[in-house]
Amino acid sequence: IGTITLNRPEARNALSMDMRPALAAAVAQMRDDASVHAVILTGAGGAFCAGGDISAMLDPQRTPLGSRSSMRKLHQWFPELVNLEKPVIAAVDGPAFGAGLSLALAADFVLATRRARFCAVFGRIGLVPDLGLLHLLPRIVGLQKAKELAFTARTVDAQEARQLGIVYDIVEDGAALTLAAQALARRFGDASTAAIGMAKTIMNQSFESDA
Repeated sequence: IGTITLNRPEARNALSMDMRPALAAAVAQMRDDASVHAVILTGAGGAFCAGGDISAMLDPQRTPLGSRSSMRKLHQWFPELVNLEKPVIAAVDGPAFGAGLSLALAADFVLATRRARFCAVFGRIGLVPDLGLLHLLPRIVGLQKAKELAFTARTVDAQEARQLGIVYDIVEDGAALTLAAQALARRFGDASTAAIGMAKTIMNQSFESDA
C-alpha cells in the first residue's frame, strides 16, 4: 500500500506551488513501483485539502501568461492520478474544497469522516472550476446536480456526499479513517494492476485534463 499525504496542515493542505511538483513526483512514484498495489491519498492535521493557494493567486507579480503556464503544468500530472492503474482511495477528513474536491474525485473510492466537507468553491471567488472537476463531478453526481454544486458553490457534508455518490463510506474520526483506508486497500493486494488499469481506462473514458 502506497500512501501520499498532503502535509501543509497550517494552511489546511492548500496546494502551494512547491507542493504541486512534489505531488506529481509522488504520483509517478506510485505508478512506477510494482510493489504498490493500492494507493491512499490523504491530508495531514485534520484536513484533506482546502484547494489552491489563494495567496499565490493574488501575487501582484503573477501575469495571465504565468498563470496559464502554471495551470498547464498542474494539469500535466493530474490525468496520471485519475488514470493510475491501481486503486486509489481518498481518505478525507475536514475540508475537500476546490482543487481538493478534484483530488478526492480523482480517487476510485472516497472514505470520509463525519467532519468531512466538500465544496466546488471556485464560484465564490469568480473562478471556473478546474483540475478536472467539470469532467469528474457530473459523471459521479449527474449533470444537473453537478451544475447546482458548481454554480452555488455550497458546502456538502459527509452524509449528503454519500447520498450523491461522492463518498463510498463514512467512518469515525481520527485513526479509524486510516485503518478503514488500509483495510480497503488490502482488498486489492492480490489483484492484477494491469487488469484494473485497463478497466479504469475504459470506465474513465480516457480522461484528459480540461486545461
